[in-house]
Amino acid sequence: MNTALIDFSRGFAGVIEKAGQSVVSVNEGGRTGVSGTIWRKDLVVTAEHTIRGQQELTIESPTGASSSATVVGRDPTTDIAVLRTSGSLTATTTAFADAAGLRAGHFVLAIGRRGKQGLVATQGIVSALGGPWRTWRGGRIDQSFHLDLLPFTGFSGGPLVDVEGKVIGINTSGPRRSILTIPTTTVNRVVDQLLAGGGRIARGFLGVALQPVRAGASAPRGLLVVMVEPGGPAEKGGVIVGDIIVALGDKPLTEAAELQSTLDPEQVGKTVPLRILRGGQSRDLSLTIAERPE
Repeated sequence: MNTALIDFSRGFAGVIEKAGQSVVSVNEGGRTGVSGTIWRKDLVVTAEHTIRGQQELTIESPTGASSSATVVGRDPTTDIAVLRTSGSLTATTTAFADAAGLRAGHFVLAIGRRGKQGLVATQGIVSALGGPWRTWRGGRIDQSFHLDLLPFTGFSGGPLVDVEGKVIGINTSGPRRSILTIPTTTVNRVVDQLLAGGGRIARGFLGVALQPVRAGASAPRGLLVVMVEPGGPAEKGGVIVGDIIVALGDKPLTEAAELQSTLDPEQVGKTVPLRILRGGQSRDLSLTIAERPE
């Protein structure tokens, strides 16, 4: 009998059972439900895309008790939603770990809860780690994870945990049926912003449609303005269709994605210099970044 293998297996099962006390099942109207993670007192975090725009949901706690929950904040750009429960979730204290301590090759587990079926889990390794990145909607994620880990039905909203059962981040759907993890630092920042901002996060808005362009064979690349929204910040700042934006603030712009960092919540309301090319001539304008309409 291989006692080392038995101990290893029992150890994994114990970690899943321990971490599972922080995982709830969220009834979002589907057949199997999705997962949620107890984040703070009576607050559950789940994947925003799974709750289908609903405002009132029911959850099943680790003890099997059902309670109602209200969506108190959502941020589609990072795929995070915050639910406040009517029942008490104070008996469980979620343990968190800083993802900065992860290394390629570390074992990790993805945990979910599917209603009466109970806990569901899968294990794998961290195959690679990267730095900050942005989602296609402009959300800022503090660290990227590349996981050798297979998804399972209802995993979104559940935690990724280390071998001590500590939560490293929240899992959601990635490209080509992969698991994408939002690290705890990002989740904490978004939760704080949602609670302070009445359930939403202000995002910057310029009121233009852009496409990358090169102004000439030897000229720098920029962003061609193909539409200016009437009454928007760009129009108020003097931008017109046909202008080529080459810099906003002190940041050169060659791709639309580079604009996202200038439109973070803390930039809303700031007046920034804008450098454009108009008729081949460089001009300096200024505009005030507005809040993106809902």
